[in-house]
Amino acid sequence: MLESYVTPILMSYVNRYIKNLKPSDLQLSLWGGDVVLSKLELKLDVLEQELKLPFTFLSGHIHELRIHVPWTKLGSEPVVITINTMECILKLKDGAQEEHESCGSSSTNRSTTESMKSAVKPRRVQQSASPDPDLPPGYVQSLIRRVVNNVNIVINNLILKYVEDDIVLSVNITSAECYTVDKFWDRAFMDISATDLILRKVINFSDCTVCLDKRNASGKIEFYQEPLLYKCSFKTRLHFTYDNLNSKMPSIIKIHTLVESLKLSISDQQLPMFIRIMQLGIALYYGEIGNFKDGESEDLICHTKDMLGNITGAEDETSSVMQYPTQYTNQDTYLHQDDDQQQGWVSWAWSFVPAIVSYDDEENDSSGTDDGAMLYQQKSQSLKDPIISIGFYCTKATVTFKLTEMQAECSYYSPQKVKSKEVICWEQEGTTVEVLMKGELFFDCQIGFVGCQALCLKGIMGIKDFEENMNRSDEEAYFFTCGENLSEKGTTYLTNSLFDYRSPENNSVRAEFILDAAHHKETYTEIAGMQRFGAFYMDYLYTMESTSGKVSGNQQDLSPVKSEDFGNVQEMSTKSLIVGPFNLRLDSSAVHRIMKMIACALEHEYEPYSRTKPDDMDGSRTMPSSEEVASLEEYIPTRLTTFTILKCTIIIPVAEFNLLDHLMPIIMGEKNLSGLLNAASFQPLRPLPSIRILVDKVNLEHSVPMYAEQLVHMVSSLSQPPDNLLHYCYSHCYLKIFGFQAALTSLDSKGLYCFPVPVIPSFSTAVYGKLIKFPKYWTKRAHVPLTECIFELPNLTVQATRAQTLLLQAIYQSWCHTVGNVSSAVVNEALLNEVFQTSGVKSKNPLPTLEGSIQNVELKYCGTSLVKCASGTVGSIKICAKAPGDGGKEKLIPLIQGPSDTRDLHSSKWLNESRKPESLLAPDLIAFTIQIPQYMDYCHNSGAVLLSSVQGLAINVDPVLYTWLIYQPQKRASRHIQQQSVGTVPLAVSVSRKKDDEASVGSAPLARQQSNQASEYASSPVKTKTVTESRPLSLPVKTMLNSSESCRSPEERMKEFIGIVWNAVKRLTLQLEVQSCCVFLPNDSLPSPSTIVSGDIPGTVRSWYHGQASMPGTLVVCLPQIKIMSAGHKHMEPLQEIPFVVLRPILEEGDAFPWTINLHHFSIYTLLGQQMTLNLVEPMSCTSTLAVTSQKLLASGPESRHSFVVCLHVDLESLEIKCSNPQVQLLYELAEITSKVWNKIQKKGILYQSSVYTETMTGPAPPSSPVKSSVGTAPPDTSTCSPSADIGTTTEGDSLQGGDDSPFSDSITLEQTTSNIGVSSGRVSLWMQWMLPKITIKLFAPDPRNNGTEVCVVSELEDLSASVDMQDVYTKIKCKIESFNIDHYRSRTGGDWHSGHFEGLFLQCREKLLFWGRFLVFGAIWRCIPFLY
Repeated sequence: MLESYVTPILMSYVNRYIKNLKPSDLQLSLWGGDVVLSKLELKLDVLEQELKLPFTFLSGHIHELRIHVPWTKLGSEPVVITINTMECILKLKDGAQEEHESCGSSSTNRSTTESMKSAVKPRRVQQSASPDPDLPPGYVQSLIRRVVNNVNIVINNLILKYVEDDIVLSVNITSAECYTVDKFWDRAFMDISATDLILRKVINFSDCTVCLDKRNASGKIEFYQEPLLYKCSFKTRLHFTYDNLNSKMPSIIKIHTLVESLKLSISDQQLPMFIRIMQLGIALYYGEIGNFKDGESEDLICHTKDMLGNITGAEDETSSVMQYPTQYTNQDTYLHQDDDQQQGWVSWAWSFVPAIVSYDDEENDSSGTDDGAMLYQQKSQSLKDPIISIGFYCTKATVTFKLTEMQAECSYYSPQKVKSKEVICWEQEGTTVEVLMKGELFFDCQIGFVGCQALCLKGIMGIKDFEENMNRSDEEAYFFTCGENLSEKGTTYLTNSLFDYRSPENNSVRAEFILDAAHHKETYTEIAGMQRFGAFYMDYLYTMESTSGKVSGNQQDLSPVKSEDFGNVQEMSTKSLIVGPFNLRLDSSAVHRIMKMIACALEHEYEPYSRTKPDDMDGSRTMPSSEEVASLEEYIPTRLTTFTILKCTIIIPVAEFNLLDHLMPIIMGEKNLSGLLNAASFQPLRPLPSIRILVDKVNLEHSVPMYAEQLVHMVSSLSQPPDNLLHYCYSHCYLKIFGFQAALTSLDSKGLYCFPVPVIPSFSTAVYGKLIKFPKYWTKRAHVPLTECIFELPNLTVQATRAQTLLLQAIYQSWCHTVGNVSSAVVNEALLNEVFQTSGVKSKNPLPTLEGSIQNVELKYCGTSLVKCASGTVGSIKICAKAPGDGGKEKLIPLIQGPSDTRDLHSSKWLNESRKPESLLAPDLIAFTIQIPQYMDYCHNSGAVLLSSVQGLAINVDPVLYTWLIYQPQKRASRHIQQQSVGTVPLAVSVSRKKDDEASVGSAPLARQQSNQASEYASSPVKTKTVTESRPLSLPVKTMLNSSESCRSPEERMKEFIGIVWNAVKRLTLQLEVQSCCVFLPNDSLPSPSTIVSGDIPGTVRSWYHGQASMPGTLVVCLPQIKIMSAGHKHMEPLQEIPFVVLRPILEEGDAFPWTINLHHFSIYTLLGQQMTLNLVEPMSCTSTLAVTSQKLLASGPESRHSFVVCLHVDLESLEIKCSNPQVQLLYELAEITSKVWNKIQKKGILYQSSVYTETMTGPAPPSSPVKSSVGTAPPDTSTCSPSADIGTTTEGDSLQGGDDSPFSDSITLEQTTSNIGVSSGRVSLWMQWMLPKITIKLFAPDPRNNGTEVCVVSELEDLSASVDMQDVYTKIKCKIESFNIDHYRSRTGGDWHSGHFEGLFLQCREKLLFWGRFLVFGAIWRCIPFLY
């Protein structure tokens, strides 16, 4: 009797999928209990139609199919279905899928992922639609249920192949077996009962191998790569819980897979193909292949979706989370992908199980969802959604990247072999991927792992840095570590899984699940995730709530037509990713390996799967109704992503070898022209100076609207969109960095780091940015910002000695200056000993430390369709020096302080008045706002605006600054470790090298020293010759000619510069206010006498002035206050909300002029000991007006030129200069100190570039140089010629009226020069005028004949005026002085001054002289005449 029920079901399934089968033979074999079918061809079209995959089957066959039915023991022995050798070959479907093109059908708008993940569903739908009317009686039905629940499926040798372009991906599973188990997970014959409504199954996979190979144009694989995954075995446990015996489907489904060891191997040739496969998965997830990209790029006309179509948005969320962690942990995706492939195909095989009743289909369907897809329900079904829990667990996983090279065989006909070498490896422990879902209303995915680390293997690019014979420790090989060891952490990654003996299912307890968003967030916090895993934790949550009690039919499509359904469904998507504390060491070995991987990944020519659709702008857009806008304002679904790094340590050492010039061109998309590298010996550099960066926490938040295009389409059509809606039209990004600090450290030969020397103390900062979605909709909205960025820096401090900066410079240059050879790593022991001093040992001459801090920096950038604007403030800047003082105490010397109250410093009166300390409420040092048009030529809507104010600044040029600058390490203690050079060193690098002992680490960049030693120790004859040569190598003639052609005269350069500046300022509204900057130049250090005025430079000077008897001589230069204002502009606050509107924007060229420039309170005075103050330049001011007009000339060449007329008028106040012997002595001392320091700096080459760059500049001048030199001078280099030098030589030539034989007859006159400029590059007319009422110069000196008295010589020039008129054909200079007098005076004992001899008259020059009788009174007119004329 049972045969009459079972046989038709088995026959129908076998006959559905297999071609050319005789039902009579199959029926006879089944009656005998065993059926064996051989060499079966699969019906590929049926498979494609039922599986609904985005792939098409090229071939598919089964070698042998066995079905064993124990008719006599059906109640105690399982039915066994065995498939021996099943092979299928697939490829991606060409073009869009026909069945997905119609927009209204019930199955069209499901994305391809959903189709792929629910492979068994069509069968269930068909059967539920047409149930068998003659169901067996209750006993038989229960017996058949027992049979079905205990069916065993065995697949031996399953082969799946996927081909695309030149990629062949093959999966081979030696055996897979599915059977029913008891509560101890042992094989048993089980059934559900009223007391135990649970069914358990196990699937064992043995020896899974995944291969990835490249085929040639003919489709053959020339040589086989090593398998990606080789003989990996894993097991899956399935746990089904039913509500009652009559339940048609389980209420809880758990499918968990455990892999003990997973070893992936990827070669350089497989990497692009592997990434291509990953991109295929992402494109399928987002429906970008053969289907509309759901939610975003879907056609706006298509709005009608049924329930299956509605899930695409949620399913998009599902897919995005499964792909999202690829950026952060590639391992998870590899593991999960394997699980997807194998489990998906197991579910396909599972579909061969005969379905007797409906609930079996549901069960089978659920087993097909173990790859992360949601279980979708049809609208007509009233069954409640089951809770599905899917888990993937891996104890230990490794990914190894290998480089391959071809190995030719001795025989011509033998196949080529590939030799591979491991270079980098990623190890991961305790990996978990868990998915929990309930229908379409709740989906959660959690990914985490306990620990991971990365290490270097073998060698890279010929550098054998980690070969076995190097004897390097494991600590040196591991450059990245994160999390904890599994042995210490335990099996927390298996918590509540079917493999955890403490889980409820393994203790016969019904599990509880959190399906509420609020409760979920309270339970699964960052702390909880880190406690369970430790290295990485990701929690993705998607929920959908129905506010009206029913799920809207249009829940996923935010379209303007169906806006009445907006309020019915509220969707939420949050992703939180947390990375635990990690250590990363970016040394040469690690960086070169990572860069090599990136270069290999980019070496392909695959076309992208998805292309952006052309922007279709609707000309006529309908205005949404007020009800639609109101429903929008209630709730807008968004996707929120938070990424957190809890604590990280990054170490960047000196580059021990640098071959990035071979890798960077490939990464940047250029062809690598740098030839092959030869193997080089490598010795690790110890001690190894490094930069250590610590960050306490990094937090990144990103939010974006879930349905951006539909939202923007609606909001942009509103005439006045509300701020709330406008806010959601942007993607927002917040970056916060807490506790960032940097220090210098050094790795010794024992593998230990020395105590770090802090360079940047801990600080925090934040950046916020927003970018509007679909800017094409906002082009006509000038007031809507398209981009906006805000940067905040509360406080930043940098402190370093000169030795530390030299070490930082050496580290930087070791990475940035690649010279073609491997490296010649230089360690200056004196420099290292100075930076890393032994604890407890005092230095003989401790170095001064410079410490600079900047506070309260706020910058904002905004861009609209018309303008770009920026504004910002800088609160304060302070720079001080810490130097060793008397008695071992450290003295603090302030160098720069801003803002500082410098309003009264132009006069020395402030020294005797009370001075308030700097207030905390002082205005910001710098405040500015700038706004410029997006297109400079299109200024009809807005001109450029610059508003800026700078507060007072106090500068103390202390001699300790010179001490800091001129430090150089001892050169005798330098030690270098030489390595063989690789490849050819470019000739320009090794030209005219000095001896190695003439250069030290600090005096030149590291690249120069590398090339020195490379030349000195190289065996190449070219390099040896280069060392012995002392003369510079001449540049090739062709190069010199080219350089002379490109070198223009200084006047042309000046003309070009004027043109550039004119374009920048011709429509600029300028408002600039700069308070006075006071510069103190002492001839000895001025440390702060107390902590009260430690940061206040004027306060420090004042306390020294009053409190110390031996105050060092100080020169005080008080620079003027500057105020520049454009014509017609009214004063505005310098800090504006951007974008802003100017009351009178400048739209036409030149309307911004004239500028009014005011300078106030310029003065110079000296402070000497005993509270003595002597003025050098009395306070003075000036007012000037600058006007510029421009006119476009007729284009005589390819470019149009301008003619400029520049007018400058300057009105100066009276100038009074005083000078005495102590002031001259002080000025001489200061000049001598500065000169010595400058000579030392020049001699040591501290400020010079590498000789690689300087030598090419100082060759002989090109013969065609247009500048002629005067007699006895070297020909000037045209590339460094200044305008003043050029004018000087031409003037010299004009002054000699010699014939053609004269050496100066070739000189170019100034008129010829300017006329040539006028023809070639436009014209400049310049008119300048100065007006100065009076200049007074007073010279004081002690009277040598009378002690205690002084003499004074006073020179006065009155009514000075000067004007310069420069035109194209002439230059006119006019100067006028009304009178010039020199008088002399003597001081009396009471301090009064009286006239010297001859009434103090020394020289008189004016229109009308004094009456002669004045001199006759003294009877010595003859003594005065020589001075008068």
